[in-house]
Amino acid sequence: MRIGVISDTHGHEAHTQDAVAILKQCDVERILHCGDVGGDEVVSQFVSWPTHFVAGNCDYPDQLGEIVKANQQQWEGLFGDLHLGGKRIALLHSHEQYRFDEAIHSGDFDLVCYGHTHVAEQRTVGQTHVLNPGAMYRAHKFTIAVVDLQTMEISHRAVTSGS
Repeated sequence: MRIGVISDTHGHEAHTQDAVAILKQCDVERILHCGDVGGDEVVSQFVSWPTHFVAGNCDYPDQLGEIVKANQQQWEGLFGDLHLGGKRIALLHSHEQYRFDEAIHSGDFDLVCYGHTHVAEQRTVGQTHVLNPGAMYRAHKFTIAVVDLQTMEISHRAVTSGS
């Protein structure tokens, strides 16, 4: 199973459209959004896939939750504990430092996907893969990530206008 991971769209519809075009080319089966979504103008662009959303520090969780549900997508609140492709995945924004550290160091997760920093990153802590896909707003370079859950191969993809 291949998943797409995106974060920090902050309501930027055009940047999100460019990311969606790349995700379609990557043949992903599901999307994880790591927070600071923005609103309906972003959520509605993910109708091609089952998509899991968490709230970031710039989101209004109750309002965003209603938008996500209205678009028939998966609302995880502030923290998602997902089981996909035989892997256990934590999905969060990372602005709650304690919760973020706990997810990484617990040893309970195969993959921790997070946002908030607007900086693409991938590293391993013990057996846990830690992934920040980057951001679609206020970043030096816009990036998303694709994860093959069978092999745990992670790749960042640059997103440019007109992708």
